[in-house]
Amino acid sequence: MFAHPKAIAAFARQCNSRGIYPQTVEFNGQKAPAWRGVPLLPCNKIPVSDQGVSSIMVMRLGEKDQGVVGLRRTGLVDEYEPGLSVRFMGIDDKAIISYLVTTYYSAAVLVPDALGILESVEVL
Repeated sequence: MFAHPKAIAAFARQCNSRGIYPQTVEFNGQKAPAWRGVPLLPCNKIPVSDQGVSSIMVMRLGEKDQGVVGLRRTGLVDEYEPGLSVRFMGIDDKAIISYLVTTYYSAAVLVPDALGILESVEVL
């Protein structure tokens, strides 16, 4: 699950007011709040309106679970690893080396119900 940090805090407040305490899980080496074992990850790209309303997005991942999978383009010019291109741009008169680093990454949704959104979440 992805939500704005203010939405995560509002979720935790509502849980605590009802005597429910969400667990934490380890995700990429760090602890994250979770609901029924599913991590709730902060994403400041999900906006909060002036009225204090936001959304929570849910995404099922992986080909095995018919969810969302990541795609990387290969065969790039100056490819450093799959989907990552590093191109030498030159050295300026102050001996500063410049590189152009470009990554190509997309996602494919395998079935429509792999994504969900809870709208109109009050965060204030």
